[in-house]
Amino acid sequence: MTNPISPDALDEKSLPQKIAEDIIALILEEHLQPGDKLPNESNLSNRLHAGRSSIREAMKLLASRNIVTIRQGSGTYVAASPGMVEDPLGFTFIGDKKKLVADLLDVRFLLEPSIAAMAAKWADENDIRKITALCSEVEDLLLQQKNHIQKDIEFHTAIAMSSKNLVVPRLIPVINSSIPLFVEITKSRLYTETIETHREITEAICAHDSVRAQDAMYLHLVYNRRLIQKMAET
Repeated sequence: MTNPISPDALDEKSLPQKIAEDIIALILEEHLQPGDKLPNESNLSNRLHAGRSSIREAMKLLASRNIVTIRQGSGTYVAASPGMVEDPLGFTFIGDKKKLVADLLDVRFLLEPSIAAMAAKWADENDIRKITALCSEVEDLLLQQKNHIQKDIEFHTAIAMSSKNLVVPRLIPVINSSIPLFVEITKSRLYTETIETHREITEAICAHDSVRAQDAMYLHLVYNRRLIQKMAET
């Protein structure tokens, strides 16, 4: 018969998990959204009355569950799709990437215009500030011909989260998975159209104009589909 684990040993073993749960509670209490930065290690240590090494272990647990993203030299952020593991739909194992991008766009046509309309209806001041800032960041990166993929993903995620729909965040991987694939295949050839339609989507959401936001998102996807179709014909 195995020896029972002592209460002290159990407490020691579960401490990082308990701290991880406290950090999740803090994220919820502070209303932190995907992409928002968490307090630094020292701050969390003081607020949660825990050692910094325990905080680090808890963060590793949360990162493994894709609740936070740890960026070396920058800090720890709420994950783009909290709780969703990377590539949950298994797109990595689909060999025909051109068809995958085209098919993902078809699904995005079903989802994103309506999501943009909901965002225009329900976005609060914080949502609007975030969407506006991300729109500008994507634009700056495109104009500088720098990698804009992560900020583009954050932009579309911010719109989805602004819908205030509990199901939409679970659909975000479909949207996010298509962005790096599309950029890779097209080599960012639509940077002018992306800037213009992103700005139109943002302005519509700022104005709480659901019809305009829906139309702007639809046009954004139309530009993408046209290029994919042209590439398929060559």
